[in-house]
Amino acid sequence: MHRKGHVGASLVVYAPFGFALAALASIEAAAVVAAAVASTAMVPDLDMKVPFVNHRGITHTVWFALAVGVAFGAAGAMLGLRESALAAALVGGLAFLFGALTIVSHLLADALTPMGIEPFAPVRDDHYTLDLFRAANPVANYGLLALGGVVVAGALVAGAALPV
Repeated sequence: MHRKGHVGASLVVYAPFGFALAALASIEAAAVVAAAVASTAMVPDLDMKVPFVNHRGITHTVWFALAVGVAFGAAGAMLGLRESALAAALVGGLAFLFGALTIVSHLLADALTPMGIEPFAPVRDDHYTLDLFRAANPVANYGLLALGGVVVAGALVAGAALPV
């Protein structure tokens, strides 16, 4: 997938969490996090800019998703620690989830293409692909972007409409 498709996939994956955040906090907070999710959707493709790193290699694995989750979680915990240990655990856990799920959404979108992914490499060489459309397919990329936008908008509005 290209950028538009990955942004759409990240918004689809984020939608249930955005619903909860809009219901428990505010639609504004949920929208800010949606923008953050969309802005980090292409992180695994930074491998194309790093010498000696294969595209859809280590940055397209569950191990990378866990590493990004841990990095975000540690940063979140440090921020929350200024308030309390409970805040550190809560913010750290949410930040871990944010980081890991952003990478997982990228992997899911790439699994739609013929090239697919090997999410457990180098431990296992299982190859996953749904082979639905090529990564450069503009209809698929714009369609996934539109789907993500509609799903996340609906989730945020529905979450904010819940009586608390």
